[in-house]
Amino acid sequence: MKRSKNRGHKEDKNGDEPAILETENLDRQGMFMRGGPDIDTISVASVTAVTTNVSNKRSKPDIKMEPSSGRPVDYQVSVTVIEARQLVGLNMDPMVCVEIGEDKKYTSMKESTNCPYYNEYFVFDFHVPPDVMFDKILKLSVIHSKNLLRSGTLVGTFKLDVGTVYFQPEHQFYHKWALLSDPDDITAGCKGYIKCDIAVVAKGDTIKSPHKVNESDEDDIEGNLLLPEGVPAERQWARYYLKIYKAEGLPRMNTSIMANVKKAFIGENKDLVDPYVQVQFAGQKGKTSVQKSCYEPIWNEQVVFTEMFPPLCKRMKIQIRDSDKVNDVAIGTHFLDLKKISNDGEKGFLPTLGPAWVNMYGSTRTYTLMDEYQELNDGLGEGVSFRARLLLSLGVEILDPSSPEISSSTEVQVEGIPNISEAATGKVEEFFLFGSFLEATMIDRKIGDKPISFEVTIGYYGNEVDGVVKPNTKGKKSGGDGDEEETELIHNSSEEEMDDDGDLTSVAATPPMKPVITDRNYFHLPYFERKPCIYIKSWWQDQRRRLYNANIIDNIADKLEEGLNDVQEIIKTEKPYPERRLRGVLEELSQGCSQFLSLANKDQNQSGRTKLDRERLKLCMSDVESIAQQAKTMRSQVKKTTVRDKIKLTQNFLSKLRFLADDPQHSVPDVFIWMISNGKHIAYARVPSKDILYSSTEEERGKDCGKVKTIFLRIPGKKGFGPAGWTVQSKIEIYLWLGLNKQRKDYLRGLPNGYEENKLSKGPGLPSSPPISLTYMMKQIFQLRVHMYQARSLIAADSTGLSDPFARVFFSTQSQVTEVLAETLCPTWDQLLVFENVELFGEASELRDDPPIIVIELYDQDTVGKADFMGRTFAKPVVKMADEHYGPPRFPPQLEYYQVYRGNCTGGELLAAFELLQIGPNGKADLPPIDGPTDMDRGPILPVPLGIRPVLSKYRIEVLFWGLRDLKRVNLAQVDRPRVDIECAGKGVQSAVIPNFRKNPNFSTLVKWFEVDLPENELLHPPLNIRVVDCRAFGRYTLVGSTAVTTLRRFIYRPTDKQANNWSTTEEIIVVNMEPEPGFKKMDTVVKLDSGSDAVVKVEVSKDGKGKKKKRKKGEETEEEEIDESMLDWWSKYFASIETLTEILKAQEAALSDSEDKDDMDIADGRDIKPDDSPVKSTKKGKGKKEKKKPSAEPSERKKPKLDELKVYPKELETEFDNFEDWLHSFNLFRGKADDNGDPNVMDEDRIAGKFKGSLCLYKVSDDMPRDMSFDSNMGMFQNIPSNDPINVLVRIYVIRATDLHPADINGKADPYIAIKLGKSEIKDKENYISKQLNPLFGKSFDVEATFPMDSTLTVSIYDWDLVGTDDLIGETKLDLENRFYSKHRATCGIACNYSIHGYNVWRDPMKPTQVLAKLCKEGKLDGPHYGPGGRVKVENRVFMAPTEIEDENGLKKKSDEHLALTVLKHWEEIPRVGCKLVPEHVETRPLLHPDKPGIEQGRIEMWVDMFPKDMTAPGPALDISPRKPKKFELRVIIWNTDEVVLEDDDIFTGEKSSDIFVRGWLKGQQEDKQDTDVHYHSITGEGNFNWRFIYPFDYLMAEEKIVISKKESMFAWDETEYKIPARLNLQVWDADHFSADDFLGAMELDLNRFPRGAKTAKQCTLAMVTKEAEMPMVSIFKQKRVKGWWPFVARNEDDEFELTGKVEAELHLLTGEEAEKNPAGLGRSEPEPLEKPNRPDTSLLWFLTPFKAIKHLVCNQYKWLFIKIVTALLLLAMLALFLYSMPGYMVKKMLGA
Repeated sequence: MKRSKNRGHKEDKNGDEPAILETENLDRQGMFMRGGPDIDTISVASVTAVTTNVSNKRSKPDIKMEPSSGRPVDYQVSVTVIEARQLVGLNMDPMVCVEIGEDKKYTSMKESTNCPYYNEYFVFDFHVPPDVMFDKILKLSVIHSKNLLRSGTLVGTFKLDVGTVYFQPEHQFYHKWALLSDPDDITAGCKGYIKCDIAVVAKGDTIKSPHKVNESDEDDIEGNLLLPEGVPAERQWARYYLKIYKAEGLPRMNTSIMANVKKAFIGENKDLVDPYVQVQFAGQKGKTSVQKSCYEPIWNEQVVFTEMFPPLCKRMKIQIRDSDKVNDVAIGTHFLDLKKISNDGEKGFLPTLGPAWVNMYGSTRTYTLMDEYQELNDGLGEGVSFRARLLLSLGVEILDPSSPEISSSTEVQVEGIPNISEAATGKVEEFFLFGSFLEATMIDRKIGDKPISFEVTIGYYGNEVDGVVKPNTKGKKSGGDGDEEETELIHNSSEEEMDDDGDLTSVAATPPMKPVITDRNYFHLPYFERKPCIYIKSWWQDQRRRLYNANIIDNIADKLEEGLNDVQEIIKTEKPYPERRLRGVLEELSQGCSQFLSLANKDQNQSGRTKLDRERLKLCMSDVESIAQQAKTMRSQVKKTTVRDKIKLTQNFLSKLRFLADDPQHSVPDVFIWMISNGKHIAYARVPSKDILYSSTEEERGKDCGKVKTIFLRIPGKKGFGPAGWTVQSKIEIYLWLGLNKQRKDYLRGLPNGYEENKLSKGPGLPSSPPISLTYMMKQIFQLRVHMYQARSLIAADSTGLSDPFARVFFSTQSQVTEVLAETLCPTWDQLLVFENVELFGEASELRDDPPIIVIELYDQDTVGKADFMGRTFAKPVVKMADEHYGPPRFPPQLEYYQVYRGNCTGGELLAAFELLQIGPNGKADLPPIDGPTDMDRGPILPVPLGIRPVLSKYRIEVLFWGLRDLKRVNLAQVDRPRVDIECAGKGVQSAVIPNFRKNPNFSTLVKWFEVDLPENELLHPPLNIRVVDCRAFGRYTLVGSTAVTTLRRFIYRPTDKQANNWSTTEEIIVVNMEPEPGFKKMDTVVKLDSGSDAVVKVEVSKDGKGKKKKRKKGEETEEEEIDESMLDWWSKYFASIETLTEILKAQEAALSDSEDKDDMDIADGRDIKPDDSPVKSTKKGKGKKEKKKPSAEPSERKKPKLDELKVYPKELETEFDNFEDWLHSFNLFRGKADDNGDPNVMDEDRIAGKFKGSLCLYKVSDDMPRDMSFDSNMGMFQNIPSNDPINVLVRIYVIRATDLHPADINGKADPYIAIKLGKSEIKDKENYISKQLNPLFGKSFDVEATFPMDSTLTVSIYDWDLVGTDDLIGETKLDLENRFYSKHRATCGIACNYSIHGYNVWRDPMKPTQVLAKLCKEGKLDGPHYGPGGRVKVENRVFMAPTEIEDENGLKKKSDEHLALTVLKHWEEIPRVGCKLVPEHVETRPLLHPDKPGIEQGRIEMWVDMFPKDMTAPGPALDISPRKPKKFELRVIIWNTDEVVLEDDDIFTGEKSSDIFVRGWLKGQQEDKQDTDVHYHSITGEGNFNWRFIYPFDYLMAEEKIVISKKESMFAWDETEYKIPARLNLQVWDADHFSADDFLGAMELDLNRFPRGAKTAKQCTLAMVTKEAEMPMVSIFKQKRVKGWWPFVARNEDDEFELTGKVEAELHLLTGEEAEKNPAGLGRSEPEPLEKPNRPDTSLLWFLTPFKAIKHLVCNQYKWLFIKIVTALLLLAMLALFLYSMPGYMVKKMLGA
């Protein structure tokens, strides 16, 4: 709130340099009493700096009445899931789930791929308050093989809160990669990436769709991660430990009815609350245990979250809840903003907090069954009362995932923790709060006239309800000082005796008093001399240092903000030397900062200092020091030219300081002031305790401590939204002081002098008890003069769209009213209101510096019922004491504009001045006389006196009446005979009546004028009112609509200087070379060519002149083959132009960021990239920072020298050309009431009743008006204006495509088609709808015949086709064709950049360039064009050069001047006097809007419009822009062999490893066209031979590098949907199994546009071809046509590493459709062109089919030696057995000798 008032901007009388004062003595004078009488203080330094306020900004206190935080807003979150890469898992079927809060949406499922491509767009709509929106968590997760029956397995998730997206530049992430991680296993690492776009739009935001980055940049995943600026790419897991110790001060409550019943019956008086704490963070919830029946619960638990660090969630939500069987209720909520408790700089620190108390605020503490403000306890909106305080601390520990003891899940855990010592949070001190109510006025009369009292509370002290019940807990609180045990009873407005140690009770409420009527709307309380006081003692931990530091920074910031406002006001009111004031501001800033550094380091050793306190102090010290340094250096750089840029930088300082001042660790709770009537809490105000905290050091003191402050009370909670919150509930003047009880001696020091204290008790020996009321002896009598001059742009309060405004002025307890002016939104009251005998209490000097606030309310008088409130503004008067002289510089005061607010939206401006004059001892005789203009007789109404009312002079206003458009019905009757009335400052003129509006809505008389007295000062010009009335029968008039032109500035005609005309006589030759070198032809669209830039260019021109032979040669240097002219079509041109646009945008960005790096560089220069030296320079500058990424920039720029381009505008064409209002302006006419929920920046579409087209011209009347020879006096200043008779026009609308449409069907898609409406003609292109597309390519043109002025608005809409029911509108855009048609920028048909008579760039205008030029010269009365020899043409005094030959279809050259004429047209803006930029051949991008969702884009449409008058030559046929048909191709893939395939199976008999290999491949998708080879059985070496051919026919769009497929989405789909997918060939190697599912072994994906060249041999084929793709030589099948080689198959192992699982030798052969028909080939190995059977070794045959072969194979090959060994062993065994068997017999025989 701005307090004093200073008008020090009158320069000194003798010279124009103001008086000069050294800076040193400024500080000594204590900033000279807040701006003394007339000191224009200036410090002498390198340049002058002004440190006092120059403008009178202070007289405008900035008070916002309506709370803005909790109001719901419309949001739209759009997410495009483009593709996923590197998903972890084998052969998966992934789908992506997008989840915001409770809403989930799924993409389709892609089969068997680790890098699925989706390109699906989802839109979520919300209508919630901003805080709720930004805390919602947006979660992307990839799910593997989900179907109807099973939920699928989660691969990985990524989450961030919506706020993070919203606070990105442009509110979006575009084409970024989200890194997936597994929430159940934090050691796992990255699980893959999703590429997506996320954008969040609130109502009224526009989103720039960023330029498409070229593909190679985006494939750099690491460089494009979806993370906000400044977050490291490698985020680690961390544990967040939130320790919750205890809470106190909970309100007495229980929500269950049962509890009350129970209490009534049993009479048990337990604490009726069961609190627990719930913590929400990053989409997870944790809860502590419930403490049964306890108002001071002690938990001692910690909630542990595991989440990535830094988290992408801004806030942690901590809630104390009351557990209840029915439903749990929040008691209070606190948000921890992680940004405030951590710092990511070099000397930064991890989030840390406490142990510290946090205060929670919410609804009132009085217990009611149904709490009407419950949402406040959930943290929505500003809390209106203290709820509880909670002791907690937060620590973060970064995890090392490799250490074994870490549990890998991210579940929230809750564990117990030890008790905390009492002293940990600081020593408990006794605080004393004193307040005195000096005045209570403007009490809303709706409250009723029951006695009213005010109650003040601080924390849970001072609240009556708590006061009675509360047993004493002070001993516990007072940090262990057990000796001062005492009961502290908090009063119940009774007068208790003091305690035994002479302490005092608190008085927390003023005695009730009956209000007295002020006027129709408000009461006041009759305090008169006796002012009630309150005082409260309370005990809190002494953490004042936190508040002191915050106060010092806040004071610096307040001073800075005030200074900045002042500078801006100086610029706005065009006072001289804003740069001096800015220097002064910076000087004060650096002084304030250095003062902070000396003060902030005090009492370091205070108990209860936390780690965060120490870290924050370090941070504040370093930041404030750097701000001081930068301010010092910036001060010397402030020049007149750089003021605006420096203001921006200074505003950054301001937000930085505000951020530093906000301490996340609370100490003393805020003070609440409640107005109580009849026992009900009506309205409240919240005063931050730091603002009223006392300190002996002045800088540390709160800004309102010991000062009288005006406070407006407001309605709590949601009730305060809308009209209810507009009225002031009460305005109080209150004095507050808060400090330690020991510092109490000073607490009355700041009160206005002249009072006596009235104490409570007369007991003996009571030294100093505070007064319960003050009686003022001393009062000052004043007279207030309010000079109400006029108001403008007020809110329309009647259904006519006008108001009958009057103003009511409140000051102290008086109020007065101006007269009512009927039917206007811009009343000029010109009235002086005099308030006699205003009694003000207090000391003269204080009143002079800080007078009370004047409230001005504007109302609309209604004949019946109460006046409607239209807005309010606040002001402070200029004060003159009796002993001061009434004269300059402060008197008489100047009229100034005050911004009027209704709720949160602006409601116009009030022009007024206020002065407060003290009545001295001689009574009113000493006051300056009131000298109004004498000629006006307005009875008792006094006009504004002469010294204050503006000086007038005579002006003439000429009005061009063109026509009226789109007038809506009035009271169901159509408008038939409208007329326009123009009024300004009481004078006016009427147009002719339009006899028949439907036949011709234009006026017959074009120009009329009137003379009027207007102020000399242009800023004080009154608005000009335009009203349209319909003349009905019997002389009745009905108002159709009205509008006010608030600023006439742009219509003021300023005659050009004589000197300016002189130069046109000198013959000046300016050579403009055409055809600049293509190297920077790219830039040409943005830049004006410099007139001198011919050195480089001429060479190129000559080359061009000699035709194409030369160029061919040049083309061969680059590898790109020559473009065939016949291949080019309009689309080639379009895509080339889009690429150009991208490059320009990139270059601009780079230039901007460069200029931000170099602080001194003037930003304006950075934006124009001037290609004046050489092409190299321009590309250098264009690349800016991206130098490293694009080494090939220059060759690539040279690659496309031959494409003629058009200009693609990323927005509507009219924004580029100032709405085509170069001479014809459109004024919207309004009628009806302005809506209540007023969002000021959204125009209320439904109030627009039509448009008035015309223009104004305003000039001072003088004799020496320059008259041209051909001056037509009827037309006044509007010469050379076409006639406004009806004209027939052929309108040709080209619609190219629409992007990002809002889904209209349940499946998240739409079936869009185009509808066009112009006048009575309507075209619905319903049969050509495009199925299930949100980015449809239309490529259509429509011809419509129209007659201006009847059909002047073209509406192009996109509808969604529905099989049943009506089609839904997706969005529409409206174009005003008439303004385009008549504009000097020639928007009828864009001028192409080259003239050619055939081919894709054929000239489409029926007039050739020479004819256009001749016509323009004739209209502008220019000399020329004169075509000279050697390719020159002269217009006026400019000479242009260009080639003169033109080539026809047969390639023959012939002479022509067309190129010359076209050159002039392209540089038309350089022609003197009449030059302006002509509209080039272009495509405009228009946002689509939906009437039900105003302000939120529903998509965009790219289009352009040509118009051809019917009376000229007819135009040729429309350009063919139908979408390119995809070209048919056939890809033949021959799988020759595989090698080193991993072996999966174990042989049953022999246990050896083998695999039954086959290869599977597909191009479009697994379901559509997968093909398998035959199986190579039982490969033991991993080698397989196939000789198998796959054949994939496909349709391909060369320009977009996408394959086009059409298929039905499901069995029930009505028609086929077209999809575009990247051309990627997938090959997989599998192991065939007979009885179980086949096993997946490895895969490979080749992007047919760029894939690594195959290796020559299997040995050279390595894993590096996949992992180090970037270093490999790349090929494209579309260029090579035939490729053969070895490629690796890969899969991921357990550790997520790639491993090689096989190699394949393949041959890829690409044929066009025709070639494939001529040379057919068979699938597999079949005819035609059969492949030979592979020579597979025998093993591969099944052993059970040919057992002998198998055995033979086993015996002979593999186990030969084993076999021989076994056989030998068997023989030996047999011999041994035989030997043993026959041995005994032989022995016997031998023995017996047989």
